Amino acid sequence: MTPSSPYGPPAPPDQSGRSAYGAARSANVRMRRHRRRSLLIGLLVLAAATVVTLNRGGEPPAEPPATTQGEMGHGGGAPAHPTPISYPSVGAGRFTVADGETPVHGTDGPLRRYRVTVERGTGQDAHAFAAKVDEVLADPRSWIASDELRVQRVADAGAADFTIYLATPVTSERMCAEGGLTTERYTSCRLPGQVIINLARWMEAVPDYGAPLDTYRTYVINHEVGHEFGEEHEACPGPGAAAPVMQQQTYGLNGCLANAWPYLDGRRYAGDIVP
Repeated sequence: MTPSSPYGPPAPPDQSGRSAYGAARSANVRMRRHRRRSLLIGLLVLAAATVVTLNRGGEPPAEPPATTQGEMGHGGGAPAHPTPISYPSVGAGRFTVADGETPVHGTDGPLRRYRVTVERGTGQDAHAFAAKVDEVLADPRSWIASDELRVQRVADAGAADFTIYLATPVTSERMCAEGGLTTERYTSCRLPGQVIINLARWMEAVPDYGAPLDTYRTYVINHEVGHEFGEEHEACPGPGAAAPVMQQQTYGLNGCLANAWPYLDGRRYAGDIVP
């Protein structure tokens, strides 16, 4: 007699000859395999959907390329991806005057007094702009080197012979147009008693100028003030030569090299008068 099992009698075989336990075990194995296949298919579908989304323009924003910081001009590499300079195209149309006055600069000749103003809303400081103007006009390479005039900055409009304005592109265009000049919001200009510096050029200079921004700023002051002193436009003397300060360097150097001063080595440096 076969001893009885403590767990009861053995399960009867199914129709295939396997026990109920073996059948259940096989069913569990099949179920696990099915789940694995379903999970794998689901991952493949998700990956495909992600690729489709990216191809339809849903890609995440790319990290901006690194830029090289450098000042344009000799020894300064221009950035491969320059960061745009932020400044307004239009301001308040009203101006802040730099107060105070400077000593008289120059050794001889009539005294030409000027005042300096900056349009409100430009983000530029009137006294900082005035300091640059003062530095340029008092330099021995500037117009006082002729020994035929002297300069001084004043704050009183009644005492000034002319005013130097720093104005936004829109305002400078309007001011220049009142004197019949067309600037297309790009260039600076001079009208009798008014030297109008375009903020865009003050902040950016011009493409391919080949010298630092400070050189361009010095040039534009000397150029426009030169007109106020009676100077006319001049031409580039030849390829590789220094550009006369009265050359329209904003429109291109025509083979000359950037130059900000009317006097070089103590002598007036000039080109042929442009008719």
